[in-house]
Amino acid sequence: MVLPARVPDLSALDVVVSVARGGSMSAAGREQNLSQQAISARVHSVERELGIVLFRRSPSGTELTAEGVAVLEWASGLLDAAERFSAGVDSLLGSKRASLAVAASMTVAEYLIPRWALTLRRTHPDTRIRVQPMNSADVTKEVLSGSVDVGFIEGPETDSHLEALTVARDELVVVTRPDHPWARRGTPISTAELRTTPLVQREPGSGTRVTFESALGEVTDPLLELNSVAAVKAAVLSSDSPAVLSSLSVAQELGDGRLTRIRVEDVSMPRDLRAIWPRGTALRGPARDLVSLAAQDPPPSFEPEGQA
Repeated sequence: MVLPARVPDLSALDVVVSVARGGSMSAAGREQNLSQQAISARVHSVERELGIVLFRRSPSGTELTAEGVAVLEWASGLLDAAERFSAGVDSLLGSKRASLAVAASMTVAEYLIPRWALTLRRTHPDTRIRVQPMNSADVTKEVLSGSVDVGFIEGPETDSHLEALTVARDELVVVTRPDHPWARRGTPISTAELRTTPLVQREPGSGTRVTFESALGEVTDPLLELNSVAAVKAAVLSSDSPAVLSSLSVAQELGDGRLTRIRVEDVSMPRDLRAIWPRGTALRGPARDLVSLAAQDPPPSFEPEGQA
C-alpha cells in the first residue's frame, strides 16, 4: 500500500474544523486553547500542503470556500475515523491509558492543582492524574521531552518551542515574621535595602527566583536556597530572615498573623501562571479539559499594595 501524500497532520485538520465550526480564528483559538496566531499558522500550513485555499477572510469572520467545504467534509470523516481508532486502542489497553501526567511549578502544584484535579475527576472519574512538582525550568524540559501531557510554569518567559496560555496570576511578596525590624518599622523598605539583604530563596530555575531577579536586577547572594515553598516558609517562620514568596502560598500565614507582608518602594512583582505544551500540537481529552477549567477558575485574590 502506498501512503497518501496529501494528508495533513490530524491536529492541524482539527484546527481547520474548529475554524469552520466557530466562524473565526479567535473562536477556534478559544476552543483549542491556542493563540489566534497559532490557529492561523495551522490553517495556512494545511492550505500550503493541499495547495487549496480553504477560507475567505473578511472583517465579519471567516467563511469556507467551495473547495474548503469539500475538504471540511473529508476532514471531519478522517477525524471521526481517528477518534474511533483511538477509542478502539483505549478499549484494548483498558485502564493502562486512563492517565494524565502533569508537571507543575511548586506554587501551582501545591496551591492550585489540587482544586483543579478534584474538579477534573468529576468529568473524568476513571482518569488517574499524576502531578510532578518541580521548578519551572524543569517543567519546561519535561514538556519539551514529551514526558508529560501538559505543564504549568511561573515566571516572565516561555520557551519558543512551546504553546502557552495564561491560566492565573499571582504576585511575589516580601514576608517576615511580625517581630522582624522591617515589620516593626511601619514604612516601606527601599529597593536598595532589599537588593543587599540576604534572603531565604528558592533555587535557581524556579519561577519565583527568576521573577524576583528580573524585577530587582542584581541582588546579593541568598542566605539560604531551598527547593520547595513549604521549606522556605518554614525557614522564615523559624528565623528572623525575610523571603520572597507567592501571594498564593502565604495567604493563610498573612491572614492568621504568623507572617507580615513588607512593602517595598517602587517595586511590584506580579506574574502570569501559564499552561504549556509543545508548539504545533493541540491539547486533547483530560489535558485539554484541565487547562480549560484552570483558566476558568481564578485563584484567591491578592492585594498588590499590601501593608507592612
